[in-house]
Amino acid sequence: MNRRHLPTLTAMQCFEAAARHLSFTRAADELSLTQSAVSKQVAQLEAILEHPLFRRVRRRLQVTPEGSLYLTEVRKVLAQVEMSTRYMQSYGGESEVLNVTTLPTFGARWLVPRLNGFRLRYPSVYLNIGIRTQPFDLEQERVDAAFFYGRGVWPKAECIHMLDERMVAVCAPSLVPVGGFDDPLALTGQVLLQSDSRPEAWHAWFADQQLYTQHSYHGPRFDTFEMLLRAARVGCGVALVPRVLAAEELAQGQLVQAWPHALASRDAYYLAYPEHKGEVAKVRGFLDWMREHRDRPTLGPVQAPAPTDA
Repeated sequence: MNRRHLPTLTAMQCFEAAARHLSFTRAADELSLTQSAVSKQVAQLEAILEHPLFRRVRRRLQVTPEGSLYLTEVRKVLAQVEMSTRYMQSYGGESEVLNVTTLPTFGARWLVPRLNGFRLRYPSVYLNIGIRTQPFDLEQERVDAAFFYGRGVWPKAECIHMLDERMVAVCAPSLVPVGGFDDPLALTGQVLLQSDSRPEAWHAWFADQQLYTQHSYHGPRFDTFEMLLRAARVGCGVALVPRVLAAEELAQGQLVQAWPHALASRDAYYLAYPEHKGEVAKVRGFLDWMREHRDRPTLGPVQAPAPTDA
C-alpha cells in the first residue's frame, strides 16, 4: 500500500474513541478536538478502508461488523505505540524499565515472591513482567531477561540455571483413602489430571517406577499448572506437577503428596539474557539479585538495604 494511503494515528485514535463512546461528540471531548474534526478523520479512514465503520440506527451510533474487526487491530497498534513510547521515555534516564518474561505459573508462584525487596535495592529500575509460553527473539522483542523451561540453550543469549524440577503426584486430602494408596497404580482409580504442556508426564512418572498403565493419557487436560493445581485442590483428581509450584498448598495442607515418588525432570528452569546486555547495569543488577535469591524460600517483609552502587 502506498504510504500516502495509510491511515494516520490521529484517524485511528478518533475511530477508537468514537467506537468506545459510540459518540463523535464524546470522542471529540476526550481528544480535545471538534466533533466535525473527529467525523472527518473517521470518514477519511472509511475512504481508505473502503468499508463503513459506523452506522446510525434510531439516531444512535453503532459499529459495523467491519468496524468491529478493524477496531481490534487498531487497539493493538495504539497499545504498541504507547508501549514503545514509554520504553523510549525511560531509556537512558535515571529511571529505567527492565523487561522480563516468564512462564505463567512459575512467574506467579516462584518468581514474584523472590522479587520482594528488589525495588528497595534498585529504586531506579522499574520491572515490567510479561508472560510468554512460546520461543521468541529476545532482541526483536526488546526483552532484557527471560525465564524458561528447557535444556539451557537460547539463541544469541547467555543462560543461568535457576532450579531443577521434580514432578510429584498431588491431590486434595479428601481423595486419599484411610491408610493411603497401596501402590502407585492405585492412583488410576482416581481421575488423572493432565498437563497440556507435559502430555507424557504421567507415562514417564509410572515408567520411572517400572510400571505401566493404559490410563496414563486419560483425563481432563489443562493449559497451565495454575489451573491444574486449582483442579487438584478442589478435588477433581490427582495432578502431576513440579513440586516447587505446589509448595504453598502442600505446606498449608490444601494438597497432599499422593505417593512419595518424585520424577526428576531432564529439563530445568533457566534465566536467559542477550549476550551483549550482561554488563548493562539494570540487567546485571537483576541477574545478581536472582542468583542471590534463587535458593531461598518465599521472603517475608524486607528491610531497606544499605546503599549500593550496583
